[in-house]
Amino acid sequence: MSSFTLALPPGYRLGDVLAFHRRDAEAVAEQVTDNGLRKGVMLAGVPVLLDVVFEGRFDQAADHAIAPGRAVCTVHADGKLSAAARRRMHDQAHDAMLNILGLRIDPAPFCAAAALDPLLGDLVRAQPGLRIVQSATVFEALTWAIIGQQINLSFAIALRRTFIEQAGRRHSSGLWCYPAATDAAALDIEALLSRKFSRAKAETLLRLARLVDSGALDLDISPANSIEQIAAALLAVKGIGPWTVNYALLRGYGYADCSLHGDVAIRAALQALLKEDSKPDMARTEQLLARYAPHRTMAAAHLWASLQPRGAE
Repeated sequence: MSSFTLALPPGYRLGDVLAFHRRDAEAVAEQVTDNGLRKGVMLAGVPVLLDVVFEGRFDQAADHAIAPGRAVCTVHADGKLSAAARRRMHDQAHDAMLNILGLRIDPAPFCAAAALDPLLGDLVRAQPGLRIVQSATVFEALTWAIIGQQINLSFAIALRRTFIEQAGRRHSSGLWCYPAATDAAALDIEALLSRKFSRAKAETLLRLARLVDSGALDLDISPANSIEQIAAALLAVKGIGPWTVNYALLRGYGYADCSLHGDVAIRAALQALLKEDSKPDMARTEQLLARYAPHRTMAAAHLWASLQPRGAE
């Protein structure tokens, strides 16, 4: 067991973060508590429970921090690890916490630039401090993007739960840990098909898991493997298209300039703002979003928030 602390900025929107991790009512891999959250994840090859307690003064009605607070994370790992593995797990746990608490992207530069924007200005002023909450790992973000393609949110959450229970491992606390590529790669496709996965979705999930597990697809950013190279490699995987890649860059890497012009909800939000009879097509949507570079990820967050309940995406 180890622990560390992350500072939370003034105005931190705790309610948004808790709502995102409360999406699955059955709480198989995430549990929201009165003053924190618990998340099961595979790190350094072992089941890990991240147990987070929020400390500080929060406005319960507005769901934001009145003063700077902090998140205290305790890391509970099952099994014995070498000293090197413990260090690796601690580093991975720290990265995962930046993701799941929405601390990877600072919203201030976008908010300052867009506050008086004629299209998004009202949205930005209405939701100060809105953040991008991410998946704990890049593999989780990618698989969630694949699972959620072209289906409604409630069905996507049910399929995600199935994937966790079939490929994940259970922590000693009882919470399931979201699958790592190694465990997902060992799945039998028939197990997914028997639980309402389409064949195309199941094949893409397993294809991705096996490429990552074998080392043929490297998801780690390094001097020799830029995010642009990773995006290109993902696009080359059958069943993965531009929307999936951009969503994974957003939810997995916290990339600040993702263009979600292929996202139906983004186009619907723009239609409402433009007061037009139909959604803008993808080409026009891409042009509209281009004005917010290099902060297109935050533009997407505000457009989503204008349409959906907190935590829905």
